[in-house]
Amino acid sequence: MKRNKLLFIVLAFMVMLVLAGCIPGDGKNTEENPAGFFWGVWHGWVAPISLIIGIFKNNITIYETFNTGWWYDFGFYMAIISGFGSISLFRKKGK
Repeated sequence: MKRNKLLFIVLAFMVMLVLAGCIPGDGKNTEENPAGFFWGVWHGWVAPISLIIGIFKNNITIYETFNTGWWYDFGFYMAIISGFGSISLFRKKGK
């Protein structure tokens, strides 16, 4: 059972790394084509990876500056809260 959890965590981390090609600040979004709600959700999920990459590359940020406003913010914060909150699923519940 413990091995399955570890395998799942490693696989999830590798998938996130592969999909991190769509991180904020990569030049895909412009003023004419801003990031919307679903990009906000995605950028919230990859925020920890974006933060680490942003240390080494100045143009990468954790938040897309060219966005649609409130909807992007809503998706971003929803993903941040739900993503980091799911860590509690791996904790043992006390009796």
